Amino acid sequence: MLQAKGYEPFLPEVHSRRRWSDRTKEIQVPLFPGYVFCRFNAAHRVPVLETAGVVGIVGFGSLLAPIPAEEILAVETMLRLCKHVEPYPFLREGQKIRIERGPLAGVEGIVVELKNSFRLVASVTLLQRSVSVEIDREWACPMQPVRTPLVTPYANQHP
Repeated sequence: MLQAKGYEPFLPEVHSRRRWSDRTKEIQVPLFPGYVFCRFNAAHRVPVLETAGVVGIVGFGSLLAPIPAEEILAVETMLRLCKHVEPYPFLREGQKIRIERGPLAGVEGIVVELKNSFRLVASVTLLQRSVSVEIDREWACPMQPVRTPLVTPYANQHP
């Protein structure tokens, strides 16, 4: 419905195996249940709020809290280029890395080791949700801490 109104919605989905008493089936489920991302001009948010199924817009009181564009791009890139993307517990600490080569070149996140493999964890900080994908250790390059603005206007970038 948002797309029919001219907006750019993004609902990240992943494959999930669901088991019933008589069968197991693979289905598409939202990566972040309860959330749909959308580019829109914050000054014109009423049409978004009037869309069926929209409960609210993430924010603090009447102040919207846009998701940084680079966090959305990291999730989109992982979903587009990797087979086994899965939800991952949100992390506040860990080594921040940038992938320098391979299909995820340019994506930034945190590296974790799990079952003798390395995974890139990309987070959507405001939602306190993360996703992970297995990476080749050789692709990663440690990043220096960089001061960035608290909020980058993802929601306000509607053309």
